[in-house]
Amino acid sequence: MSGTVIRASRLSKEVRSGDAPLKILDDVSFEIASGATVAIVGASGSGKTTLLGLLAGLDRPTTGEVWLGDTALNGLSEDARAALRQRWLGFVFQSFQLLPALTALENVMLPLELAGIADALARAKDWLSRVGLGARLTHYPKQLSGGEQQRVAIARAFSGEPKVLMADEPTGNLDATTGTDVANLMFRLNSERGTTLLLVTHEPTIASRCGRRLALSGGRLVSDEGTA
Repeated sequence: MSGTVIRASRLSKEVRSGDAPLKILDDVSFEIASGATVAIVGASGSGKTTLLGLLAGLDRPTTGEVWLGDTALNGLSEDARAALRQRWLGFVFQSFQLLPALTALENVMLPLELAGIADALARAKDWLSRVGLGARLTHYPKQLSGGEQQRVAIARAFSGEPKVLMADEPTGNLDATTGTDVANLMFRLNSERGTTLLLVTHEPTIASRCGRRLALSGGRLVSDEGTA
């Protein structure tokens, strides 16, 4: 796949704060090319996670538009946006977002089964092996370390063969050494699969590994460094 995979046009997001509106994002525009590695950086409260949610179609902007490929999100129903996310996006979150009642294998299999993928079991086993957890298939999240839980989440994200991987502070709940290991894994798999990576992070060393860095401050895009 080539060309632009994500386009944001004049995105703004306001919420009510008491009697006055609070602007979280203000007139943010950019395009992201297929295969790019892009870090979204900025201080806490600068709008990073809100922006990622808008780009994923998890929330709607107050003004502006988002395109995934050639599809504008604003005109889609909730079901249509969910279907587009399923085809296009994989997610890795700071808090892992694993279901505690399911094993590692079941956590990876579940979204595959919901998507109607026939070889969900084989694919889940393969991806857990790729992230070094082939011997931990039947372990529950509480039986896994934080780094292992994030590896399960990474296997789950990549197993759906997404065009775009969106990661929100994926090392935020990990110690420095484990965080580095998880980041290395994520960048390696992303490179191998040719996926576009969009990464929210407060870690300068991780952001520096991305080819491009979008910096937010006070809800505005104040810097766009690097190449796509």
